[in-house]
Amino acid sequence: MSQEDQPKRPQEPVKYGDVFEVSGELADKPIAPEDANMMQAAETRVFGHTQKGGAAAVMQSAATANKRGGFVHPGDTTDLAAERGVTVAQTDVPGARVTTEFVGGQVVGQYVEPRPVATAATTEAEAVGLSLQSAITIGEALEATVQTAGNKPVDQSDAAAIQAAEVRASGTNVIAPGGIAASAQSAANHNATIDRDEDKIKLIDVLAVKPHFKKTLSNVLNVFA
Repeated sequence: MSQEDQPKRPQEPVKYGDVFEVSGELADKPIAPEDANMMQAAETRVFGHTQKGGAAAVMQSAATANKRGGFVHPGDTTDLAAERGVTVAQTDVPGARVTTEFVGGQVVGQYVEPRPVATAATTEAEAVGLSLQSAITIGEALEATVQTAGNKPVDQSDAAAIQAAEVRASGTNVIAPGGIAASAQSAANHNATIDRDEDKIKLIDVLAVKPHFKKTLSNVLNVFA
């Protein structure tokens, strides 16, 4: 085989920022083999297998390409992945179970699994301390949250709850870019890097900036009424 026929090596490694919506130092890090192995192990612990087209599969493909290009070597681990971990977490919220995948503290994958209405209603009632007969809807709960806890910094559980509400209202498990759920997730990611609560993004900041928030709540309310 002549040199012209030989496949050319890629000029740049596949970085986290190339395949995931991450920011900061992690975005510029090449995806390493052990990062992918850790995500595969985490997905297997939670799901019993790796997710088709999920974060582990994407990371494995990227790590393989990076090895072939000579940018990483077997056994290499990204420092942020080693320091902050590669994890898969599940959060039960009214109406859904949200599974979120993290590398170095940043979200690289998310799955929303709708739950049966009866189970959702029970969880919802327990969450607000009410009996099933007087359980309020997710839409009302979110609206009440703005009034009573609007100054609370947004965390991952808040983002998961808002995502579940949006999923139930829209009838799809796709989080719309630029929507309330996407904004809440971005705020939670940002807040995870901030130490002082006064400098963090609050719930009222996320929800109040959306001009159609009332309409969204109305849609959610109709779904769960």
